[in-house]
Amino acid sequence: MTEHVSEPALKPDRPQFSSGPTVKFPGWSLDKLHTESLGRSHRSAVGKARLKYAIDLSKELLGIPDDYLVGIMPASDTGAIEAAMWSMLDPARPATVAAWESFGNVWIQDAVKQLKLPRLQVLDADYGEIPDLAQIPQENDVVFTWNGTTSGARIPDTDWLAEGREGITINDATSAIFAQEMDWPKLDATTYSWQKVMGSEAQHGMLILSPKAVERIESYDPEWPLPKLFRMKKGGKINTGIFEGATINTPSLLATEDYIAALEWAKSIGGRTALFERADANAKVLTDWIEATPWLRNMVSDPAKRTNTGVCFVFQGEWYDGLSDEDKAGVPKTIVKMLEERGVGYDFNGYRDAPPSLRVWCGGTVEQEDVKRLLPWIEWAYHQVKAGA
Repeated sequence: MTEHVSEPALKPDRPQFSSGPTVKFPGWSLDKLHTESLGRSHRSAVGKARLKYAIDLSKELLGIPDDYLVGIMPASDTGAIEAAMWSMLDPARPATVAAWESFGNVWIQDAVKQLKLPRLQVLDADYGEIPDLAQIPQENDVVFTWNGTTSGARIPDTDWLAEGREGITINDATSAIFAQEMDWPKLDATTYSWQKVMGSEAQHGMLILSPKAVERIESYDPEWPLPKLFRMKKGGKINTGIFEGATINTPSLLATEDYIAALEWAKSIGGRTALFERADANAKVLTDWIEATPWLRNMVSDPAKRTNTGVCFVFQGEWYDGLSDEDKAGVPKTIVKMLEERGVGYDFNGYRDAPPSLRVWCGGTVEQEDVKRLLPWIEWAYHQVKAGA
């Protein structure tokens, strides 16, 4: 007999729960953006100043060491991490690419099929799991994703990276940074995009380089063709202009102003610590509800490896387990469609390559009350789907 669940009365004030681009910060509006740079060249004094301000404010908020370089890169997080991989990974050196979800697997394919690294160790794991990172030799260069954007699994610590290790570390942190503390002394190239945790406009990425990473870039000339968008050297040395606002290609100054507005909001509420606390609180509301709901389970079984940003959860139970694979895939899609039609929740279906699931973004720009209001609606929609099956 199907349990009757009444349609909830309250809806989230902001129904945007996408994992990227994520929801804007509370109180965001277009009139909060500075406009003096718009319609100006990005090479003008005002354009370069605003780009440099975005870099400096990012560095301040994230607690990045003074001797690290921070630059704005084209093509979002993908452009930033591929620029690092193409510029730093040497076929003569051993390397490891570790992945446990869709985007990490793309970096594996880059290493295997594009760069064709001959001394490559590949570590992967199913959705919700993380491979044994202790298998990685300390002399290896390593590429990894701090937080699995499409699985909700994050590394619980960096104990597997030794202090002063020989290899370089390339860290895709796009769905972790501004929500989880980075262990900067162990990270050589870290990347993220504006449109993830800060809810800003897409297409621009950030590349953070340690002195060790700079030394690798300056001392190594790749044999493969390097597209202009990946070229970070000038006259055999790192092009420091990139890290002072002179971007490789033309950036959107409108997107830049939107990112600056998000950074200034974050600073006004207490910086990254406040962002961490907001994400933790949002994720706790959701994970506690998942644990208390018998027909759901977190995609990540180990609590120490669960994200506080894109929380992924799957269905279980006698009714669901008895469905065909096609019908199982239809359950989350139908729930999302029902709630979108009612203006309750947008874009929280699981990633297309992930198991059938729901994924609710809990980063710091989300209001906790909106998460609380979404959950009864998911329960209501589930029972509607079950009753109509």
